[in-house]
Order: sequence, then structure tokens, then C-alpha cells
Amino acid sequence: MAKAKGLKTLIRLSKFNVDERRRVLVALQNAEDQVLAEIDSHDHRLKEEQRLAAQDATGVGYLYGSYHRAWMDRRENLLRSLAALRQQIEAARDALAEAYREQKTYEITQKERERREAEERDRKEQAFLDELGQQMHQRKKDEAG
Repeated sequence: MAKAKGLKTLIRLSKFNVDERRRVLVALQNAEDQVLAEIDSHDHRLKEEQRLAAQDATGVGYLYGSYHRAWMDRRENLLRSLAALRQQIEAARDALAEAYREQKTYEITQKERERREAEERDRKEQAFLDELGQQMHQRKKDEAG
């Protein structure tokens, strides 16, 4: 029974570990989505600035070059961040997969133990019933004889 409780505790801890790994992965994926949204938003803004600069080359157009350089620097930083996030996401996926495999191993082991315990109980019950049947048969034989 102590082994069964220990395995059940391992399963519970393993489920917690899987849930925690899943939360980390989701947080990283949300961060990736935010970076992608920021890049997309700024790209749209850049196109709008280009349109405005083309319309007014002496006013807004004069400032466009500085805006464009600043955005390209920012975009490069965001792309580096995105690449780092994607590496972290890949590592988090691997960690989640490993935690899930570990959990399944414990669960399969637990089911196998339960199956063997049930077989053992059934075998003992059948042996008891066989013994009882033999005793009843012997009594009837003795009473008849």
C-alpha cells in the first residue's frame, strides 16, 4: 500500500509539473504574440508615415528619415527578441513533452500495479472459494458415507 501511495503522489506531482510547464509555454506564446503584434502595428504605422511623407516632403517628409531609422533599429531588437522567445518556446515544448511522458509513465505503472493487485485478489478469492467448495463436498461425502 505504501508503494501505491508513493506512486499516486508521484502522479499528482507529475500532473502539477505538466500544468506548470504548460503555463510557462502559454506565457511564452503570449509574449511571442505580443511581439508579433507590435511589429505588425509598427509596420503599418511605418507605411502610413511613408504615405504622409510622400504627400508633404518639406514638413513631415523631413522627419521621416529619422523615424524610419529609429523604427528599423527597434524592429531589429524586436526580431532578436522574437528569435530568443522562439528558442525558449521550443525548449518549453520539449520540457512539457518530457513532463507529459513522465506523467504517462507513472500512470501506466499505476494501472499495471492495480491490474496485478486485482488479479491477485481474484486468485486468492478463487482459491478460498475452491477450498470452501472442497470442504463442503467432503462434509457431504462424510455425511453420506
